[in-house]
Amino acid sequence: MKHSEQIVRAFFDAVTAGNLPDAILTEDMTAWTTTQGEMSKKAYQGVIRILRSISSIPLTFIIDAITAEEDRICAELRSHGVLINGEIYENTYFFAFRIDDGRIARVSEHYNALIVQEKMMPLVRSITSSEPLASLPAPLQSGQDFLA
Repeated sequence: MKHSEQIVRAFFDAVTAGNLPDAILTEDMTAWTTTQGEMSKKAYQGVIRILRSISSIPLTFIIDAITAEEDRICAELRSHGVLINGEIYENTYFFAFRIDDGRIARVSEHYNALIVQEKMMPLVRSITSSEPLASLPAPLQSGQDFLA
């Protein structure tokens, strides 16, 4: 397995576990997602924890393709899981990673926002009152809809 593929698989294994460790991220890592926009490493790690907490069966990822060139890795994939309300959650994604010294420095996460809005946001709203709000992206801090 190529090193770039190992990095991507380690990332998605960590997302499934709900814990994105500092060891695979640079200190100044940043992220961007379709529904939440730009965020810091700490905020993105918080989103990953919330994602796990609203899943009764964690999301698993099926990687359809990985392309790596210089310091960039792109991955096309699909997810499947079950949310705490019993609903099946599935989505398709395109992730673009920038790597610095073997660790993820930047991730851009593209997905179907409507599925997130309809299936995840009601659950996120129900639990964000117990999360430290300062560590969450602005849309989660205010409880607003991602697509509003």
